[in-house]
Amino acid sequence: MSQRNPSISKGVDWSLVWIWFILCAIGITSIFAASYHDGDNVIQGFISLKNDYSRQSLFFVLSGIVGTFILLTDSKFFTATANLGYALGIFLLLLVFPFHSRVRGTESIIKFGSAFSLQPADLCKLFVNLALAKYLSRVETNFTRPRSQLIAAVIALVPAMFSIMQHEMGLSLVYFSFFLVMFREGLPPSVLIIGFSFSVLVVATLLLEPNTLALILTGVALTAIYFLRKLIKRNRSVLFLIAGIWFVCVGVQRFVVPFAFKHVFKPYQVKRIYDAIGKDYVPESQAEEAALESEQRRSGKKSDDNYNVKQSKIAIGSGGFIGKGLLKGTQTRYDFVPQQKTDFIFCTIGEGFGFFGSVLFLGIYIVLLMRIVSIAERQRSVFSRCYAYGVASVLFFHIVINVCMTVGLAPVIGIPLPFISYGGTSLLTFSVMLFILVRLDADRQMVLR
Repeated sequence: MSQRNPSISKGVDWSLVWIWFILCAIGITSIFAASYHDGDNVIQGFISLKNDYSRQSLFFVLSGIVGTFILLTDSKFFTATANLGYALGIFLLLLVFPFHSRVRGTESIIKFGSAFSLQPADLCKLFVNLALAKYLSRVETNFTRPRSQLIAAVIALVPAMFSIMQHEMGLSLVYFSFFLVMFREGLPPSVLIIGFSFSVLVVATLLLEPNTLALILTGVALTAIYFLRKLIKRNRSVLFLIAGIWFVCVGVQRFVVPFAFKHVFKPYQVKRIYDAIGKDYVPESQAEEAALESEQRRSGKKSDDNYNVKQSKIAIGSGGFIGKGLLKGTQTRYDFVPQQKTDFIFCTIGEGFGFFGSVLFLGIYIVLLMRIVSIAERQRSVFSRCYAYGVASVLFFHIVINVCMTVGLAPVIGIPLPFISYGGTSLLTFSVMLFILVRLDADRQMVLR
């Protein structure tokens, strides 16, 4: 046994470990900068476990311990327990319904006393990634068949469905990032094109007057018929296809989007979406207006539901090119930005270290993502490759949405910044995902299934 694996460092890509360490250090520093008050005893604060940065430090140490055990684990353990882990994740999601605590509008958190909590929707990303990699690496899985593609989609989207039922819309969208893994393994590009086109249609529905958009869609359909008229003469089914696409688009515009915004999304979620595209949201009923006011009182926000984003942009803009310096940011130090230690942690970095520091910080993420993709492509095992792409996809989704959210380019949907935002479950989940990748890469000469 000692000859096969004499050292924990054998085959380990230490660049990933160092990037993990640097990002966690930046995260703890940012949380400390947003939490520190003049006169606080720093040493006592870190060992007291009574504030956010001390608890985040504890989870950082815990993540390092768990990561060390992962590096000592046989890689075959992850393939053998992938399906069992997925079942555990689904069980935890179901456990939320009777035992959840309502926190900031979501019902997806189980609290253990006043200090610690668990968010299964966040943790389940790890289990979905392992289960999806396990399914795609099976010898009998032929991913060119629609049946296999459907099963893979179900594996990814069942946790998303439970997250939506727990009013955790942000994390539910993260599970759609696994379609990038499926695309790498042979999912037809048409699926991604349809998904992107649907998103564009939804935004157009919100931006344009209904009759105007219907006329534009009709014009596009007639233009397609004109340019494809020769093909239509040879094959009439093309005409029916164009007519079917037009019918579906108009149906989505006229019925699906209005229904979702009235009966699926909460009024405050609708307002955030309208704010992100630069339109004012006017409640259509007294019930919607009352729901908005109730959400504002519950979350402690100002009368403008987009207050977070406005204050975040002010904080980032005030940092200038080189920033105000650590512990010198006025917007973040004096709590002008709500949720500045969680969803809006990036504004703390932007104000403290400016444009230059923000670019360097995002550069670390870019290096991390490029390194993971490089590692994915050198794997002999389909399981390891799919898992690596799953890690990259989840991280990419979180980073892009969170940063865009803090600068007003995306709706506020509660997506944490990996390794940076305060949250024990989030830090532990991302750390475990990364260390499993390091372990799989160390055994990249093995073919795992």
